[in-house]
Amino acid sequence: MDSTATDRFDTSRFEASRNRLASLAYRLLGSATDAEDAVQDAFLHWQAADRQRIKVPEAWLTKVVTNLCLDRLRSAQARRERTAGAWLPEPLLDGDPMLGPADTFEQRESVSLAVLTLMERLSPLERAVYVLREAFSYSHAEIAEILDITESASQQHLHRARRRITAAGHRGGGEVDPASARRIVEEFLAAASSGRTERLVALLTDDATAISDGAGLRERLLQFDTPQRIAAVARAGFRPTPAKRRLAGGTPAIHYAPVNGAPAILFVIGDQVVGAVTFDITDGKIATVRGIAARTRLVRLTEAWRQHEPDTPLIAQW
Repeated sequence: MDSTATDRFDTSRFEASRNRLASLAYRLLGSATDAEDAVQDAFLHWQAADRQRIKVPEAWLTKVVTNLCLDRLRSAQARRERTAGAWLPEPLLDGDPMLGPADTFEQRESVSLAVLTLMERLSPLERAVYVLREAFSYSHAEIAEILDITESASQQHLHRARRRITAAGHRGGGEVDPASARRIVEEFLAAASSGRTERLVALLTDDATAISDGAGLRERLLQFDTPQRIAAVARAGFRPTPAKRRLAGGTPAIHYAPVNGAPAILFVIGDQVVGAVTFDITDGKIATVRGIAARTRLVRLTEAWRQHEPDTPLIAQW
């Protein structure tokens, strides 16, 4: 095989792993943009490597991508951005290949916005072990090889990661029936749009929280932690005004669409997603509301939406 044919063959081998590598990087970084950059960096490493000496390309690429992501998580800039209180995971439309394996509950849960947010409390190594074990079912022996640690250390990191995620408030309430989830979200939207505060409070758990990125216009996240306060904010936030329409760039339609495995509503103008509100539901009530409107966090979601066949909007003109 000549060098050109070899390069084409090796490129094809990399491309066959791209989606899996991207889903690994996304879980580790919580950002589709950063995940794409990490995978592209891995491709450059692949091109520069002596590929004839790589016995198991999938294992080699997994190690490279994992360690590239660890470098990003450990960087001073990343720590500043993530500890400044201005960070939320980047939402992805269900069906996006970057969400990766979804055969088991653990795999689906590991890519939820709830767990991606809580993983910020983990050290980079804890996060890597947790993702490799929970989402990709690697053995501790394989994880030890990927991360250059001992099997015992891998087991300890996983134990601490699980404990910290539980201690940080993840209740692991199980999966919600899609029809029930949609009904609850539609009730929330109807109550917020009509200003029915009591109905909003009734839809929320007693310890509900709400988080918003303030459309990327603030340095820190907005956070609310009582049902009454969340209801008041939702009632005000879902009331359309000329100022809000100017900020959005027009009059959005509001669509229902699952995001990261959770129910969500999307504000869409033309084929551009200008806002997303996601919901975590526990025992038939809303436990967490997340509002994401920073344009940089909605790029990939918008790209996926353009390939999506949407349902009839819940509100045609907001």
